Amino acid sequence: MAHNLKEFLGEFHRGIEVCVAGEAPDTLLGVREAFRRFFRDGQGRIAPIAVVPQPATEREGELAPSDIEAIGRARVAARALEDRLFGTYHFYLATQSCVHGLEVGDATHLFVRSWTVLRGVAGETFGSSGSIEVPRRLIGGGDVDASSIAVLGPRRSGGMLAALTGGLETRRNAVTESTVHALATQFYGFLEDRS
Repeated sequence: MAHNLKEFLGEFHRGIEVCVAGEAPDTLLGVREAFRRFFRDGQGRIAPIAVVPQPATEREGELAPSDIEAIGRARVAARALEDRLFGTYHFYLATQSCVHGLEVGDATHLFVRSWTVLRGVAGETFGSSGSIEVPRRLIGGGDVDASSIAVLGPRRSGGMLAALTGGLETRRNAVTESTVHALATQFYGFLEDRS
C-alpha cells in the first residue's frame, strides 16, 4: 500500500481501496459513488475501486445531536479503522448523520445532514452534505432531539432524507456528497482539475 501521497498517485491506476466503518448498503454505495465521481468523472482517471465494510462501533443510522458530535463520532470510527488496519487500505472512512439547530430570529430551526471523515494519504479531511430543514409542523412546540426526528423515515424507503424530500434525496446521496467534499479537500492542489 502507498503510505504517502506521491506514492499513492503513482500507483492508484492499479486500484483504490477504501475501508468504511459500517455495513449499511446506502453508506457503502454512497462511498463507492463518491470515489467513482471524484477519480473517474472529476479526474478522468480509471481505477478499480474496492469499498470494504467493517463492523461499526456505533449504532448505524443513529443521529448525532450536533455537527460537532457527528464529526467527533466519525473521527473516532475512522481513526479506529486506521489504527487497527494501518497500511492495508488507501483510505479509512466513516460517516455520521446529525441534527443541528440554528437560531434564526427568535426561533430555532432544525436541520439534518451527514458528515464524512476521510483519513488517507494526505491526512484527515471532513466533508458534509447539504442540510435539509425539518419542517416546523413535524416538530410542534416541544423540545425535539435527534432520536425523535430519526423516526421520520425508515431506512428501507430511503431514510429520513427521502421522507423529507419526497424521495428526491436519500441517505446514499448525502453520503456521496459528503464524501466527494472530503475527497476534494484531501486532494486540493495535488490533482489537476478538468478545466
